[in-house]
Amino acid sequence: MAKNIMIQGTMSNAGKSLLAAGLCRVLRQDGYRVAPFKSQNMALNSFITADGGEMGRAQVVQAEAAGVAPDVRMNPILLKPTTDMGSQVIVNGVVRGNMKAAEYYRRKPEFFPAVQEAYESLASEYDVIVIEGAGSPAEINLKRDDIVNMGLAKLVDAPVLLVGDIDRGGVFAQLYGTVALLEEDERSRIKGVVVNKFRGDRAILEPGLAMLEKLCGVPVAGVMPYLHVDIDDEDSLSERFVRDGKAKLIDIAVARLPRISNFTDLAPFERFGNVSVRYVSSPRELGAPDLIILPGTKSTIADLCWLRQSGLEAAVKQAASRGTPLVGICGGYQMLGRSVSDPDGAEAEAGTSVAGLGLLELDTVFHGEKVQKQTWGRFGEVEGPLSVLSGMAYEGYEIHMGRSGESRPALSGRGNVYGTYIHGVFDASGVAEAVLEVLCRRKGVELSSLGAFDAGAYRERQYDILAQAARENLDMELIRRILEKRA
Repeated sequence: MAKNIMIQGTMSNAGKSLLAAGLCRVLRQDGYRVAPFKSQNMALNSFITADGGEMGRAQVVQAEAAGVAPDVRMNPILLKPTTDMGSQVIVNGVVRGNMKAAEYYRRKPEFFPAVQEAYESLASEYDVIVIEGAGSPAEINLKRDDIVNMGLAKLVDAPVLLVGDIDRGGVFAQLYGTVALLEEDERSRIKGVVVNKFRGDRAILEPGLAMLEKLCGVPVAGVMPYLHVDIDDEDSLSERFVRDGKAKLIDIAVARLPRISNFTDLAPFERFGNVSVRYVSSPRELGAPDLIILPGTKSTIADLCWLRQSGLEAAVKQAASRGTPLVGICGGYQMLGRSVSDPDGAEAEAGTSVAGLGLLELDTVFHGEKVQKQTWGRFGEVEGPLSVLSGMAYEGYEIHMGRSGESRPALSGRGNVYGTYIHGVFDASGVAEAVLEVLCRRKGVELSSLGAFDAGAYRERQYDILAQAARENLDMELIRRILEKRA
């Protein structure tokens, strides 16, 4: 059977998933066959495996780091929230129904065998299993029938690294408080603590680390820095705006709104060598692009006024009238409508109302409650030059305070003007390429002439960066002793 090590955290988002991915990569580099495992994951953002099973994306990332194919056994239970009180329950990749929280907790014991069988099956095929917990093991109200933290650690006899998030403050209290709330047999499973997301000089921490070791009775296994590891994009916002502004074979112009947000929406286009993504602030800079984007903004009304005053509004409308495709994302989508109003002062002065560009039939009203959700599906019937997107899969997220009617399609359009509330709308496989192919056909060039971005090589490089950080900042000798059950 495989060796194992479990990463538990003092809270959700303490960095367990990333640390587990880093260990998967390190161990793979050291010649082990490694698989990740998380018995129960709660997430809206899921993944479909090659055989049609559904699993959480965190374990997909960890599997990629380990160099193995994602497998539903790595995440035997996936909970996809459907309401504040209930979730869709997926076991071994198959939907078992929607359950309220009370029903799920009542039925949890019947899912124990699925968890154990999935783990044992993986353990018979791999050398090491890197296990990720969920939330905190010190959630004393949830310890009964626990199958994701210490309950699982006992079931599979796993030693534990406990991770705390210093970036959110109180890391010493997090770590010691968690240890103090555990039962003696649970405390004995913790073989080391990790301070995660540290910014600064470790020497400043040393007195606290020494006291922490004394209080917890286990060594500090490492202090991980705050990492900017990203499989999608590593450029900063400022770097985007100082790039060479020359148009390339396919030219995409993005309005450089003063309060621009979610600029990574355009990252899928930036990765093609012969595609320019230019951020423009004036009609002169706009030129004659192949596609115009009005991006997201933290203040739709203020940035709409800026667009108007800068002269870009008139230039954008003129380009659209000539047939140039125009896409508005979130705040940019709102700008394309007939009006934008803020009666309660959610973003602008209460009672403010301004006319939009009038290119789409929608009116936006701001409210105090923000829409924050992940979303996925397939585009409906799309008309005009981007009709190629009809029926294609998309995924992304919404975050906005304005409402533009009860329900809007993923991509609304009229003629060559389109709008969407979905950030990341171009991220799904094939979507950016489909848009670029349309632009290439309109220009009489081949898609192959745009160059290629090797997304796989980029991801591999990011995992290697993560692994290097783990090697440099964790006590890998201690971790090897933990794996051998000598610590």
